[in-house]
Amino acid sequence: MKLLVDMNLSPRWVNLLTGIGVEAVHWSTVGAMNAPDSEIMAYALANEFVVLTHDLDFSAILAATHGEKPSVVQIRADDVSPDVIGRQVLIALRQMETELHEGALVTIEPSRTRLRVLPLRTKG
Repeated sequence: MKLLVDMNLSPRWVNLLTGIGVEAVHWSTVGAMNAPDSEIMAYALANEFVVLTHDLDFSAILAATHGEKPSVVQIRADDVSPDVIGRQVLIALRQMETELHEGALVTIEPSRTRLRVLPLRTKG
């Protein structure tokens, strides 16, 4: 699994992820700091990355486009430091590796983790 860490998360996430053998890069090392989310998504898709973010706009993009990839892991917590929620993120990445490879949106909150398979469909 390859992870692209969004600008709204600390570059320290890269150290945590590479420390367990996950290929990871921070957006600041591959793209413009003020790049729109659509550019980050396009880069992730073209280079087979899963996006790790604290930004809810990525799930909105997936919903609006009915995208099947790239997968997105969004952290929904007040403190998104790897020291605080890192262990929970690592567990979710391992548990949902197959789904993330195939196309998924994973939402990690302090009290729970949710998985939605892509493309996102409206309930009805």
